[in-house]
Amino acid sequence: MAITAFLPGIRYVGVNDRTTHLFEGLWSLPQGVSYNAYLVIGEKIALIDTVEEAFGSRLFQHIREEIGDRRIDYLVVNHMEPDHSSSIAALRQLYPDITIVGNAKTLHMIAGYYGICDGTLEVKEGDTLDLGGKTLTFQLVPMVHWPETMVTWCAEEQTLFSGDAFGTFGALDGGITDSQVEVDRYWNEMRRYYACIVGKYGAPVQKALQKVRTLPVATICPTHGPVWQRHIAEVIDLYDRMSRYEGEKGVVVAYASMYGNTEQTAERIARSLVEEGVEKIVVYNLSVADPSVVLRDVFRYDTLVVGSPTYNGELFPPVEQLLRRIETRCIPHRNFACFGSFTWAGAAVRRMKEFSERMKWEMIGTPVEMKQGYSQAVCEPCRALARDIAARMRETK
Repeated sequence: MAITAFLPGIRYVGVNDRTTHLFEGLWSLPQGVSYNAYLVIGEKIALIDTVEEAFGSRLFQHIREEIGDRRIDYLVVNHMEPDHSSSIAALRQLYPDITIVGNAKTLHMIAGYYGICDGTLEVKEGDTLDLGGKTLTFQLVPMVHWPETMVTWCAEEQTLFSGDAFGTFGALDGGITDSQVEVDRYWNEMRRYYACIVGKYGAPVQKALQKVRTLPVATICPTHGPVWQRHIAEVIDLYDRMSRYEGEKGVVVAYASMYGNTEQTAERIARSLVEEGVEKIVVYNLSVADPSVVLRDVFRYDTLVVGSPTYNGELFPPVEQLLRRIETRCIPHRNFACFGSFTWAGAAVRRMKEFSERMKWEMIGTPVEMKQGYSQAVCEPCRALARDIAARMRETK
């Protein structure tokens, strides 16, 4: 069996992108990304999603390799984001009789993005499409992570075409399924993908998981990353924990520093945390750190410690940007502590306290606020803050 035919009547026709540097123009892609599309072949043929238009010719080549000159009867659009839909117009030119299948919001977006209003089929929750030997059933999962998103279920193969849900950054290295690729590197890429792309929408993800759990899923086909067969339980568990904003024990120390004084405070707090028995600590200089990696670990760990110098009476911009990103993702709970520095008028600690109040996060301990240069006098307040942080982490489940 060809590697693309991982199930009877289902073919992988997606592509790898190893040239784009920023996903959505924001998030780094050091290991690339895949745009996954699938053929479901019965007496009729359905294509599940397309790919980013720059790779459309590769998609069409892969389709021809799988089905030759056979027609595609249906295009099922699970998600309208352009990395999955921008080849639709070119596909319609190649297959002018293709019927585009989507829910009402999807079809409205297709008209708005690509000017296509005819040759469409609107589906609702629970509707089915009979391909002859294969049946597709549609379930709506709005706000995972756009309002039109849906998933497609093929009962005969117990396969869920999940759209962006359960996807990861990272191109596919030769294989397609999780038994054909080295999966270890994808777990952090899944966390990073979730934190950056889906992170705000925990409640809709929980509703979607309730639907998924009613199905006897043996294969998950997302639009990014590996096809999941061996690790379905782990994938669903990871999404469940992240969408409940459940952090594992660990501390993110995130700071920015103009001249090294705030940086020394960050290092002292991190070392003091180790002395207090905290085992998992990651330290990020926000002036140079990859924002997507920092967000990934804010989602992963239960404690966040942030440090900033005062800058023009406000937070230092890289710190402000991190807190804004966290705030827009509506993370409901984290252990939180902060430290700051100033030369003549302090504002950073006050701004971080205001952040914790807006988030309804309880502050841990007394913030370390340093005036002018770092000195030995700062060490004991850092140790005291570390003791309070460690004590809180021991208290929380």
